[in-house]
Parts: sequence; C-alpha cells; structure tokens
Amino acid sequence: MSKTTSTRVLITIDDRGNATLTLNRPDVHNAFDPEMVRALTEALNQVARDKAVRAVVIAGAGKSFCAGADIAHMRQSAHFTKKQNFDGASESARMFHALYSLKKPTVAAVHGAVRGGGCGIVAACDIAIATRSATFRLSEVKIGVIPAMISPYVIGAIGERQSRRYMLSGEEFDATEARRIGLVHEVVEESALDARVNAMLAQLYSSGPNAVQAIKQLIPKSAHSLIGPGIVNTTAKRIAEIRATPEAQEGLSAFLEKRKPSWTEPGQTGGAMPGNKRKRQR
Repeated sequence: MSKTTSTRVLITIDDRGNATLTLNRPDVHNAFDPEMVRALTEALNQVARDKAVRAVVIAGAGKSFCAGADIAHMRQSAHFTKKQNFDGASESARMFHALYSLKKPTVAAVHGAVRGGGCGIVAACDIAIATRSATFRLSEVKIGVIPAMISPYVIGAIGERQSRRYMLSGEEFDATEARRIGLVHEVVEESALDARVNAMLAQLYSSGPNAVQAIKQLIPKSAHSLIGPGIVNTTAKRIAEIRATPEAQEGLSAFLEKRKPSWTEPGQTGGAMPGNKRKRQR
C-alpha cells in the first residue's frame, strides 16, 4: 500500500512493511524548508505508529539526496524575531531527533549531493549505504553559519577529530572518504543501490523485532556511560529481562531446532524499494 502525507515527503509502504520516505523537492536538491521539516517529522511519527512498518528507508528524489537547509528561507530568517528563529530551529532539531530515536531500524539510501543537514540525515540513520558517485559536504561554515542541530549525530558518526576537520573546512569529500570516516557503512555502484538496500532490509527482518528496538535503546545508553558499576548493572538487567521474553525463547528454540524463527518468512528478500529508480533519475 502507499500513503502520502505531503508533496514534500512521499511515503510508500509495501506489503512487506518497508516504508520509504522520499524527500521530494528535486528542483532544489531536496533542501529543507519549514514545510519539508514538518512533513518529514509527521512522516516519521506516522511510520512509528504503524505496526505494519518494520523498517524505514530514507531516500531523495531527483539528482541529489539532500542539499541541507533551503538558502532562500535562511535569507528570510534574517528578518525574523529571535523567537521566530528559535522556534524554527527547534522544529528542525526535533526532526533530526525523531529520526535518530525512531524505534524501528532506519536505512539511508544515499546518492548524488549530500550537504549540511543532508549529512545530518545520513548520520541520524542507523545504516547508510551510498553510491560511489555521492559527494558530501558539511558546508554551513561556507555561508557563515554552524552545523549546530546536526552536530550530535555527525560527531556520533564520524567522531570529534574528523568533525573538526570537515566542519571547519567545509570541504567536499567523496563516498570512499565518507565510508573511511564512518558517515556511511557501504559504497556501491549506483545500479546496485536498490539491491544492497533490500539485502540489508532482509538482514534486519531476520532479527527479532523487539531485540532490534532494545538494541537501538541500548547503544546510546552504553556509548555515553562510564564503564563502571552503573552500566554493569544496567546491561545485566537488560539482558536478564529480554532473555525471558517470548521472542527470545522463540529465537533460542528456533536455533536449537534448526529452523527459522516465527518472525521471518521463508525466502524473504526484504522486498523492492518502490520507485527508487525514478527517484535517482538524472
């Protein structure tokens, strides 16, 4: 089935539970304006509530994945009040956090130009797969602003050292470098992007759905905790709780009985990503 919340962001949900959210302002390389920010936030909230959705793919229509903030709107913001600017920035910050904190696994299918906030979208996703021709740039500094709202996610992905270089220089880097520094996980030929994303979805769908959610909550907790009694007790409590769940017992039984667990379908491939070839047409 297919659902659309706004022309700015298109939602497609197929019969396997793949939700593809397509940034849809190809004439401006999918730059974010306030309407797109609200549309993406609404779309993320919608798929979060939809029990049929198992994973979310973020893609871009046209030549680019996302050019970041809309420059025309940013120029207008010079005439806004301090409160108006803060409210607008808060909306954008909540959008990135909604993506980062989504309980369902997220995959960025990246092609073309990725600039500023587009890098933030990539960093906020759990998994990022890029085409070899994709290019990246934390370009805010070139127009005299800072990558404030995306900084937690970008720094989390590439680390403080690489962030110092690329946020300060604003230089462009290619997909190979993006993979080296950790912004993307894999680089593929453009013709192979759909297939690789689908293969990743199949991997996600072979994992326990509740375990996937629990891991998404566990990683930031463990990553930002000191190694000491607090995190030791927390991690012990989490594994003790999940071991007793029906999903864990089903997974253990399936392993011992040499069969697939009940949450998988025989021969499941993850399904097709609807319309992706159209999205990346030049």
